[in-house]
Amino acid sequence: MITVAELLAEPQLGLSLIAGSEGLGNRITWAHTSDLPRLWEWVTGGEIMMTNGLSIPPDAAGQVELAQALVGAGTSALAIGEKMHAPQLLPEFLDACNALPLPVINVPYPLPFIAIARSVAESSHLEESRRLRQTARIYDLLRFAGAGNHWQKLLHGVAAELDSQLFVVDRRCLHPWHPDGETLPAKLAEELKPLIGQTSGATKNFQWHRLDQQHILMMDIPTHANALLVVLPASEPHPDAIVLLHAATVLGLELSRTVLGLENRLRLGAEFLLQAFDGRYGITDLESRLSEFKIPAQEFLVVSMSSDEGQHLANVHVDLWRHGFATACLRNFNRLHVAVSTECSAELLRHAVAPGIRIGVSTPTTASGIQRALQESLWALGTAGGTTGAARQLVRYAEGPSWLGLTSYEEGKALVQRLLGPVFEYERGREPDLILTLKTYLEMQRSWQKTAAALFAHRQTIIYRIRKIGDLTGLDMTETSTLAQLWFALQIHEAMEIRGSSAPLASQSPA
Repeated sequence: MITVAELLAEPQLGLSLIAGSEGLGNRITWAHTSDLPRLWEWVTGGEIMMTNGLSIPPDAAGQVELAQALVGAGTSALAIGEKMHAPQLLPEFLDACNALPLPVINVPYPLPFIAIARSVAESSHLEESRRLRQTARIYDLLRFAGAGNHWQKLLHGVAAELDSQLFVVDRRCLHPWHPDGETLPAKLAEELKPLIGQTSGATKNFQWHRLDQQHILMMDIPTHANALLVVLPASEPHPDAIVLLHAATVLGLELSRTVLGLENRLRLGAEFLLQAFDGRYGITDLESRLSEFKIPAQEFLVVSMSSDEGQHLANVHVDLWRHGFATACLRNFNRLHVAVSTECSAELLRHAVAPGIRIGVSTPTTASGIQRALQESLWALGTAGGTTGAARQLVRYAEGPSWLGLTSYEEGKALVQRLLGPVFEYERGREPDLILTLKTYLEMQRSWQKTAAALFAHRQTIIYRIRKIGDLTGLDMTETSTLAQLWFALQIHEAMEIRGSSAPLASQSPA
């Protein structure tokens, strides 16, 4: 790998140094030409950046900013074409280049930039061979790291090859992306937050930065949203950009293998919870299965979540796993039920889900109370983000706001049974059209015609069904107070509904 001093010494090029003599020992990994604004955004580390001058601002502040940003991005040198478009290089710029240092090279007219690039490329043949061997060793780490969960072993092996300290974090919060990953030092995390906030999906996410005389690279892990690789080189020269891309790929492959295992556990967990909520397990078997999922059978929570956009619930199990909590999850349309340790805090639950997702949390339960805990979580979910008072994202059972004075599942169940129980009993074994008709009728502002159109039924059929509900309940369906009570009972029933079935919870056996 050629240095700046060695490139200057090549007589056929006729290059000369303008400023930055303290950086003559910088190694050049590649030669790159660009005349775009914000020249530093096209640096991956180690390049000599060649420009005809269009990238250089005419003012002193702009020139100093350019020099600082190029060094911060890892540029080895800046080469400027003579007699082209460069403005006057001001004393402030030259002083900054000497202090940083950033070697600034004059390219004599009419020497083509390709001549410089060829010299750098020819000197890189041996470096290319070294790069290929290093890349092969990094891929071998994935093959030989061993069976099971070996994230730390793989990460340390890659770090040794790169002679760097590595962290894989979630760019949204800078927490470790893998539960076995190392935590970023607090001071470094605070310094990185504003840098991450400056980037977006539309910008290049492979950037060197300089913090307290330390070069730091941040680059995306392919295939995993928000997985960010942070590289702190321990020595010069910095790790090769191509090798770094391969290292990120290897780490991404290991994360993919792990997430694939999580998806299999997600499927098994859904099957388990479906049967557990239906009461198909004895207590001993239930405790054994909970232990298989690494959920403490003697004290855990059932958490119910709801989202208007169901895709926001898809990765909740991954986010909780990343923070060290095993789960069993059951997805049902826009609702997700999760069994998790009581050590999982409300703060973490909020952190693991997207904004706008409502969360209901049961009281701590044992295996024998899992059905009751589900009912509690659903009751709490029904009051989360309720219509009375300010919306609350997370509500714990018995701590949340009441439903107009109802404070527990038992009270809600009793109200539903008193008002709608006769209708549910009548519909047992029949098509459940009365409750659906009532719900649609109230949603359509008591319009016979709109209700009939929504249910693809005749208007007279709707009138008959509403009168039938009045006969069964003994209520006057023309009274506003009656309709208000029935609407309220429907809201309570839906909040406590387990899997979207029309069967009333009042008829379910309590745990």
